[in-house]
Amino acid sequence: MKTVAVVLLNFNGLELLKQFLQTAIECSPEARIVVLDNASSDGSVGWVQQNYPEVQCVVLQKNLGYAGGYNEGLKQVQARFYALVNTDVQLTPGWLKPLLNRLEKQPKTAAVQPHILDYNKRSHFEYAGAAGGFIDSLGIPFCRGRILKYCEVDEGQYDEVAPVFWVSGACFLIRSELFWKLGSFDATFFAHQEEIDLCWRLFNEGFTLEAVGNSKVYHIGGATLPLSSKKIFLNHRNSLLMCYKNLPQAKLYSTLFKKLCLDGLVGILYLFKLNFKAFGAIIHAHYSFYKLLNSKNRTRTINPHNLNYFHRKSILLDYFVYRRLKFNDLNKNYK
Repeated sequence: MKTVAVVLLNFNGLELLKQFLQTAIECSPEARIVVLDNASSDGSVGWVQQNYPEVQCVVLQKNLGYAGGYNEGLKQVQARFYALVNTDVQLTPGWLKPLLNRLEKQPKTAAVQPHILDYNKRSHFEYAGAAGGFIDSLGIPFCRGRILKYCEVDEGQYDEVAPVFWVSGACFLIRSELFWKLGSFDATFFAHQEEIDLCWRLFNEGFTLEAVGNSKVYHIGGATLPLSSKKIFLNHRNSLLMCYKNLPQAKLYSTLFKKLCLDGLVGILYLFKLNFKAFGAIIHAHYSFYKLLNSKNRTRTINPHNLNYFHRKSILLDYFVYRRLKFNDLNKNYK
């Protein structure tokens, strides 16, 4: 039995499956392919079963989102390693072997990701993960190869294997034992930043995460969750939840206060732009966060020794004030 399962989470992604499933099969000879379907209504499952009977289909009864979908569906997938891959990712020949080698050789490494490049601008890193992710002191994510919305050209500058703080939910390989031991994804997140929350919990338990430069895949990006008021809501709500769950106690309340103030400023900017839906999404995000505080209090993974969770004090200052657009431009001595 193959030790790796490449699991494609699908929701009404028939056209993406037609575009990329064959490539996933051809490029992953070390693994078995699983399509995990989030109650699609576009005939996805029937098409896979008819055209690829060798592919395992796990069908859920309702759309549980990225986090809940994987949590529920992976219960039916037996493998030593899970490769979780978005349906809008084009895998490449040899992509899996370097990732698998790292986990087999590095017992303290919990998860690894390939370099994620833009499917439509193939020389550039892609927004969702690029060459591995970090956060600043307020939990704002950025990547090697992608600072906020600026994506770099891949010129081999990050080709070495490197430790990172989080791996991209678009495509990563994780030890199944640790996935379940750490409590899997937080299904409350539904989608957006759930992988960063999981990686932060792994970090708090003393595990490392890596980006592997000699593995590359291409991501369309935005195909599964387009920009909308729902995404704004999930972004702000989940960022607050993630920080509340994982911040060291000494930094918890001061950091949350700063985040709430920053969200307020963003909301005011939306008002000036007459974007009332976006403003309402932020209000809704805060209301939902406050409502969830009691339940999240039971899942805080406090580790007082991991105070240095952030790579930068403020990536917003770096980007907007100091105009540091590339990861290698960041002055690592600046905090």
